[in-house]
Amino acid sequence: MLDVHILCVGKLKEKFYTEAAAEYVKRLSSYCRLTLTELPEERLPKSPSRAQIDAALEKEAAAIRAKLPPNTSLVCLCVEGKLRSSEELAALVDTWTHNSSKHLAFVVGGSYGLSERLKAEAWVKLSMSPMTFPHHLARVMLLEQLYRAFKINEGSDYHK
Repeated sequence: MLDVHILCVGKLKEKFYTEAAAEYVKRLSSYCRLTLTELPEERLPKSPSRAQIDAALEKEAAAIRAKLPPNTSLVCLCVEGKLRSSEELAALVDTWTHNSSKHLAFVVGGSYGLSERLKAEAWVKLSMSPMTFPHHLARVMLLEQLYRAFKINEGSDYHK
């Protein structure tokens, strides 16, 4: 069974996001060993400079790296990532399931995204959409798409 790690910068506060995420975490337990880790978002002033943002992103990246197990394939969710269909994501998950890598980790950044250096370390950069979504919603969307990928790979009609 594949070990999947989801590392998220920022804490879910809204009940509707928390409930939706919990439902997909429960559903995914039949398909993978899922670990979901929330990391604190660095505090910034109201109108931060680019240098302040970059420094905060590097601190968040260090916290993310500290939580990654060895031998991990890293997937960063980012705007410049590749758009993939649900079927393409399912094919990637299937590839990872049969890969020598022991862990698959997805990273969802905070409101300012992820550091450039962390994204450069990613095996895959994934974009959910060209539209902008709250990072809390992106977490729920990622969980649902992972569940959908496993269902596609088992031949279920969930995807229809």
